[in-house]
Amino acid sequence: MESSVEKANPLAKKLAKIQDNQFENDKDTLEALKELSTFFSENSIRTRRNLRGEIEGRSLAINQDIFKAFHQVKEALNDVHSQVLFMDQSCKGMSTKLAAVKTRTHQLMSQMTSFQTASNQLSMEQMVASKMIETFQLTPAEVTELQSFDRSVNPEFFTALRKSKHIHQQCKQLLQSGHQTTAFEIMEQMASYQETALERLYRWTQNQCRNVDSPDSNILLTQAISCLQDRPILLKYVVDEYCTVRRGLVARSFLDALTVGGPYGTPRPIELHAHDPARYVGDMLAWLHQMTPTEKENAQALLKGCDKSDIGELVKGALSNITEGVCRPLRLRLEQVISPDIGPAVLHTLSGLIRFYLNTIGEVVPNSALIETLNDIFDQCHHTFLTSLESHVHRLLERIQPPSQDLSPSLGVNQLLNLLRDVLSGGHIVDAQASDVAEVVSRVLDPLMQFIENTAGRLPRADQAAYTLNCVYQIHSSLSLYEHVEERLENLQGLMENQLTLLSTEQATSLIHSLGLGPVCALLQNQNDGELLSNIPGMDSSSLQSFLIKLDALLGAPDALQLAQWKLLISGSHRKIIQRRALDTVLSIYEQLYDAVHNPANCYENPSSIMPRTPQQVRNLLA
Repeated sequence: MESSVEKANPLAKKLAKIQDNQFENDKDTLEALKELSTFFSENSIRTRRNLRGEIEGRSLAINQDIFKAFHQVKEALNDVHSQVLFMDQSCKGMSTKLAAVKTRTHQLMSQMTSFQTASNQLSMEQMVASKMIETFQLTPAEVTELQSFDRSVNPEFFTALRKSKHIHQQCKQLLQSGHQTTAFEIMEQMASYQETALERLYRWTQNQCRNVDSPDSNILLTQAISCLQDRPILLKYVVDEYCTVRRGLVARSFLDALTVGGPYGTPRPIELHAHDPARYVGDMLAWLHQMTPTEKENAQALLKGCDKSDIGELVKGALSNITEGVCRPLRLRLEQVISPDIGPAVLHTLSGLIRFYLNTIGEVVPNSALIETLNDIFDQCHHTFLTSLESHVHRLLERIQPPSQDLSPSLGVNQLLNLLRDVLSGGHIVDAQASDVAEVVSRVLDPLMQFIENTAGRLPRADQAAYTLNCVYQIHSSLSLYEHVEERLENLQGLMENQLTLLSTEQATSLIHSLGLGPVCALLQNQNDGELLSNIPGMDSSSLQSFLIKLDALLGAPDALQLAQWKLLISGSHRKIIQRRALDTVLSIYEQLYDAVHNPANCYENPSSIMPRTPQQVRNLLA
């Protein structure tokens, strides 16, 4: 029943709806309640009845306030509108006046535009002219630097000279742009400046070259030389002036080194060692060897600013000119030293020294007067050496005595070998060349070998072989200590081998004869097929016993049956070789005889008792 009443009563429905609402989530309701709390302070029946009227009254007051505010805005807008209308009228009036003024000033603006264009063009022309003057003209200070002969050359001078050259080069491009007249005038002006500057630079450089100590420390001089490349003739004159000064200085230094020595007496004067030719010549050439690289470095420092392609030839020419000053004093002293009286050994040493320094200095100053001088002195020294060597060899050959009874090399042979050793030892102070060693050996050994051959030819065969073998062995032993003599040693070895073969044959023949093997060899070699050796006279058992007795004596004393010449050989190895070869021949015959005796076909009775030792046993006993 209650539910039907609620459905019939709208007020109840609204109340129920209000109760169901959650006001904490309704922002509008909350805001309305907050606003209501500002003026609804007393909750009574009267205030609740008047609430609607009070709310409407407040709403009316608010609308009236809004109306008043909009009324003020409307009045302000009316004022703005009237002001805009006034401004519009003013602008129209001004536009009319501006149009009239523009009409009147149009001609003036045209003139101003043309004046501005002309002004810009003149400014551009002024800037171009300023740049051209700056680029193609020298400043008064730079002109003064180039043309003032009473001023010293300084870095500013080279700066001005380089600028003038640069301007001269740029004028060539200016010619291509059509400004021929201006370019030619500027080029003539710069050429005039350069000629004056180079003349001044040439005089200054010549004066500097006369007083220069170390070109490497004078940077301005190096720059001056580089600038003078444009005038090759001036550069040549300057380099010649430098070479003249240095040539005189080097010549004086060389003479001081010869006669005065170094500062405070160290090193001592070179001529104090004039009594020792090798040291005297070596010291002079060593001084030159130290001087040439120094002068080369100085010349390179002087010319380092020049083109690299030209420096090489300029330095070579300068060095050739500078070193020419020492040629005359060097030649005089070397010619005084080179004499046949000092002996071939010393001359060979001097020849090697001169050749060594000739090659070494020639790498620094090729094709120079100094090298020509050293070449002439070397040829003279080498010729004197060969003459002196031949003279000494001939003199010693005349003193050689005939072979003595002991068949040893005579004193003269040893003296010649000592001479050869002295010469070759002296040549090894510096690097010896194979051709020089071969020439020296040939000059000494060829006459000596010919003399030995002629002397040995007067002796019996065995004595001749023993004497030749002793001499050749002595020569081979002396020569084997040196280089570049391999071919000569091979020839000497072959000659010794021939003599060893000859003596071995003589020794083997003597042993065969002493042992009585001659008939046995003949019978063994001439045995006919089917013939019994035991029936041949001389091959019977009793005959063989005589040989075996002698063989036992040989086994007990192998040296007893040696040739007298064998005992006179000075080389123990040669004696062993000859003995071994001779005994090998005897052993070969013994082996043939042993095989024949033990051959049943020869019908020897009890062959083991006839020849009890086998060939190997005999070989061991002889060994």
